[in-house]
Amino acid sequence: MQRPAYGQSPPLHHPVPQHVSTVPQLRSPPPPVSQPHSQGYDGSPYQQQQPPQQQGGAPGGNVFGQYGNFMNEPTAQFASQFGQTAFKHGQEYLEQNVMKGWFKFWEIKPYFNVTNSYVINKLFLVLFPWRHKPWSRKQAMGPNGQEGLYLPPRDDINSPDMYIPVMSLVTYIFLETLIAGLRGEFQPELFGYIASTAMVIQTVEILGLKLGCYLLSISNESQLLDLVAYSGYKFVGVIATISIAEIASGGKGTGGWAGWSVFIYTFLANSLFLMRSLKYVLLPENNGDNRSMQIDTRAKRNQRTQFLFFYSYLVQFLFMWILSRP
Repeated sequence: MQRPAYGQSPPLHHPVPQHVSTVPQLRSPPPPVSQPHSQGYDGSPYQQQQPPQQQGGAPGGNVFGQYGNFMNEPTAQFASQFGQTAFKHGQEYLEQNVMKGWFKFWEIKPYFNVTNSYVINKLFLVLFPWRHKPWSRKQAMGPNGQEGLYLPPRDDINSPDMYIPVMSLVTYIFLETLIAGLRGEFQPELFGYIASTAMVIQTVEILGLKLGCYLLSISNESQLLDLVAYSGYKFVGVIATISIAEIASGGKGTGGWAGWSVFIYTFLANSLFLMRSLKYVLLPENNGDNRSMQIDTRAKRNQRTQFLFFYSYLVQFLFMWILSRP
């Protein structure tokens, strides 16, 4: 080996690797092959096959996905037609058997046929019935001059309506909760308690009226709806009693003399109103039917009169006292 000259550095020799190794490129593993012929044998790149989409939106492997197309089969159409037919026959059965003798829902509509003047005059009549005459309801004249159906409330002040009873019930519930809030006793459950108490009283009253009419052989086509309407007019007197007593007693309730005075007055006014108004329902006059004229004897009429007095005074006193107490 030749030595380098003085002042010169020896040449650098880099080692030459004897074996060159290639670094493999990292690749993600190929997706699983669902079928053996999913990859071509000619060296074409691998194409991933998507799994077949389950009908009905069910994921793969879901048992319920196998039945996702049930609603598209003829069986579903048959079930739909069968359900519609069964519902139609059920509705016809209810109308012909269950609702017959009671009422149909669309018959309530005439009871809400009121005007502003009718509502004001009817409220005045309920609170001041002492000098009102006549009490008989008006009937529409037929084409041949005979009497037909009763006139709606807007055309006859003596006709019962559903508007005043329903609004009076709602007003009573809000008035009671408002008074409880002013006293610092308001709770959310108070709405349900007051509404439940009022509805239970209404239900018991209507059932008692219906039972009395059945025992006394009193029949009327619009009997039930008329009784429901008349049973709700007591809330007018109850609202007047609670409002005046609360103002006069300074929040002490109906225990004072003012509360009891207003309660006695509204109770007597409501009782007289019911005695005069329900006379055509509980004490029907002869309607040309000979059989009904024979049944409607003097003794039967006396029983009906006693029942009307019992309902108008004793029953109303109990229910109005329960609703008016603080």
